[in-house]
Parts: sequence; structure tokens; C-alpha cells
Amino acid sequence: MKRTTLSLIAGATALAAVTGFASLTAPGGAAAPRATAPTRLPVERAGLACPMPSTSELAETLYTSYTPPGGTDDAAKGGTGGSGTDGRPAATALLRAAASTTTAGGATKGAPKGKTPKAPATVTAPGKPVTVQADGPAVPALTGSATGALAPGWTVQQTTVVPAGGARGLLGLSCGAPDTDFWFPAASTAKERQDYVHLTNPDDTAAVADIELYGPEGVLKSQFTEGIPVPAHSTVPVLLSTLTGETAQQSVTVHVTTRSGRVGAAIGAADEKLGSDWLAASADPASTAVLPGIPGDATAVRLVAFVPGEDDADLKVQLVTRNGTIVPAGAGSLHVKSGMTASLELPGLTRGEVGSLVLSPADPKKPTPVVAALRVVRGKGADTEVAFVPATGAVSGRATIADNRAKGTTLALTAVGTEAKVRVTASAGSGGGTAVSRTVTVKGGSTTALTDLVPEGLKGSYALTVEPLSGGRVYASRMLAVPQDGTPMFTVQSFVDDRGTVEVPTARQDLGVLD
Repeated sequence: MKRTTLSLIAGATALAAVTGFASLTAPGGAAAPRATAPTRLPVERAGLACPMPSTSELAETLYTSYTPPGGTDDAAKGGTGGSGTDGRPAATALLRAAASTTTAGGATKGAPKGKTPKAPATVTAPGKPVTVQADGPAVPALTGSATGALAPGWTVQQTTVVPAGGARGLLGLSCGAPDTDFWFPAASTAKERQDYVHLTNPDDTAAVADIELYGPEGVLKSQFTEGIPVPAHSTVPVLLSTLTGETAQQSVTVHVTTRSGRVGAAIGAADEKLGSDWLAASADPASTAVLPGIPGDATAVRLVAFVPGEDDADLKVQLVTRNGTIVPAGAGSLHVKSGMTASLELPGLTRGEVGSLVLSPADPKKPTPVVAALRVVRGKGADTEVAFVPATGAVSGRATIADNRAKGTTLALTAVGTEAKVRVTASAGSGGGTAVSRTVTVKGGSTTALTDLVPEGLKGSYALTVEPLSGGRVYASRMLAVPQDGTPMFTVQSFVDDRGTVEVPTARQDLGVLD
């Protein structure tokens, strides 16, 4: 055990002892009042990182920034400029450009030549989306932060349309919060794939990252993957196929960690035949994985799973549909060896109905944490498009996805266990309209798909917010479909809990601890 860990444990133990003593005694021998439970308060600052959207001359990128209302009482104080009525700085939400950096070995692509546009400022008021268009190949990666009333639940959606070329497709991504550990099943080093992992540092200090690749036979021998420097406010895109000299693999799991600092991470995947999209990180390893919102008209679905621990996993594969939970024909189980990437083709999976895939231990007495993701294809022949659905956690407090359109938006809600009730809110539009809310009951073991929840008098795009009200756990995703010249372009984003509140312990002055 590391010395720092021991020091932390010792400090925590001493603090617990002092706290326990203070709670039992007080000056004069009187019993001190019991400590009250922590309260939940809105966060006061949030940070996000958006990767460089595309290198295509034809790329059209829309950024949508949104904060759901009701996060804090400061909303009436801060406004969007100047100072709040109590003298504190006003709430702000701002994106700024991140510099592009290369690494040794030619593993990255640098910033495109040409004039780089200014990053879009996204100062908003809660409850109304703000959109900014940024076209062409010179759009930089962005980092951003929100403070005050705009911090709780702040989200930025990056949506790019590339109508032609090797990277054609609809690429959607909810810009991610910086972290230190990411898992990406369903990546690839195949010849027809160009997968870049984008490492973006939103902080004022440099970060150092490592990348590990795992194929069907285990870890892939790689180079230039350890100690990758990511300078402050910069981005490093790394081409996966250049990191290993081993045989190209259709399904690879990528593990990104940081030795120091934090980064935002996402994989841009382009298939020369199928299309392109962003692959977001899977939820943290867990014995049960839920992959919500597989389109009803999917023509091909590939499941990719990985076990990071020392034990193998035997998984039960189930599809949760509108009518209940079923076992896919001929694909009801998957064995995943420790440290190896496993894949399973699921032909004819959804049969016209939106569904969600659930992976659980075949033997409940032997739970083994896994990470997983789906590669989903719509269309046939030359008119195909690809998207990815990673495993995601349940929405425990609130989750939001911005940039929804009047046509082509499908919200999928899945209750794996018991029946659940959620409130779904469609915000005002970026160009006008009135927000609407609906209470939705999702039966246990089923998936509910909504396509008709649209703000009244909508102009522009809008945000969807999901809030659990009662019952069991709910998992959610949003599909956005934007057909282009016969190609069913689409993208799927999972709802990730926004962690807009934080527990704050109740404190009081007690001089008795000094006796």
C-alpha cells in the first residue's frame, strides 16, 4: 500500500475518532447534539471538453449549450452579465479554443491549416439553449467552464454533418467532463477504420496520459502510448492503428488513464464503408451493463465487451423491448475472458422496435465487472450509417441532452427492474417556443420510446431533460436522425447523470473537541 494511502487512512481514522468523541461529549459533560445529515446543494462550477469535430472541408458543426432551470436560487441574481444583485460575479458559461499538439511517432494529426475561428461564447440563461454554427476543417477542440446558476447540469452538444467523403456521417457527442480513467470498447484498428482517441486538457496545468489497447487475444504490443503529454488547454488526437504493429483487429478495447492531471477523452471512428461517429466512454466497470436505445430499424448490431479484472465473465444477454424482456435468438450468452476483448454479432436484433441491451451475470453468485459498447448500423449497401451505444449508468438525479430537432428525435427510456416514473422536459427552443413536461411511467423490464415530446411553438433546437420521480432505475438515450440524400444518418447519445448537486456536510462550532 502506498505511503500516501496510509497517511490518508490514518488521517481519516484520527478525524473519525475526534468527530466521534465530539459527538458524545460537550463542555460540562452534557451530550452534544447529533450531527444532522448532509444537505445537497447545487454545484458552483462545472467543466467540459469538446474534441476537434472534423478535418473535412464539408463539415458543418453545431454547438448547443444548455443549463436546465431550477439548479440554484442564484438564477434570479446572476443574470448573464455584470454582477449579481448581492455583489458576487454573474453566472457564466464559456467555451474557448484548445491548441492542437502532436506526439512522438507520428501518432497524431495536427490542427488543419487555415484560419482558426474564434471559439463560440456560450453565455446563457438557464432554460434556454444557445446555438453556434462552426463550419469547415479549422474548427478547434474546445474547453469550457460554467459557474453560478449556469453550472448545475450544464451540457454542450457537438453535432457535425459530413455529407460526403471517407468520414461522411452524422457525428454527435455530449462534450465530456474531464476525468482520469476511461474505457472504450468497440474501437478498432481495422484497415477500413480510422479511429482517433482525442485527449483534451481543459485545465491550467499539463496532464500526462497512458493508452492501453486490448484485442481478442489480450493486450496489444504498442509504442508511444505511455506518458503522452497533454499541455494545458490543448488537445492531442492519437491514431490507434499507429500505436501497434500487430495484426489489425476489428474490435479493440481502449483504456485511457492519466498519471497526472485530467483530460476529456472520446474516440472519433470513421469507417470508409459504413460512415462515422463518436464513441463515448463506457460506464465504469459493473457486473450489470445497460446499453439503451438501439434503433428499431438497425440492420446490424455488434456487441463488444471487456473484463478489466482477473476473473472471466459469463454474461446473460437480454433485449428489453416495449413488450418486455426477451433473449435474442442464438445470442443469449457471451463468455468474456479476463483481459481480452469479446464480440458478438446480433443480426435482426430489434425487428422494428426500439430496444435496449442488458448484460448480467449468468450466475448471480459470480458477478464480474465488465465494460461494453455496441456498434449499430442503419441502412444497406452504399447507403449506410454507423453509431455507437456505450453502456451507461442509471439516471439518479437528472440528465440532459441538448440539440434535439422537431423531426428525427427519439427518446428511449428503459426500466430494467421495477416500474419507474420519470419527468421528461422539452426545453424552450433556441429560437423560441415554450417548454413542456410529461410524466412517463416505464413498466419494469420494458423500454418506452417517445417521438412526440416537442416544445410548443418550437423554433430551432431544444434540450431534453430526464428526472426520476419514483420507482426503479431508469436508463435513457436519445437518437437524432438527419437523413442525407438517401443515407439514414443518425447518432445516439446516452443520458449521463449531470451531478448538478453535491452533498455538503452540516457543520457547527463545537469547542468541546479542544478540551
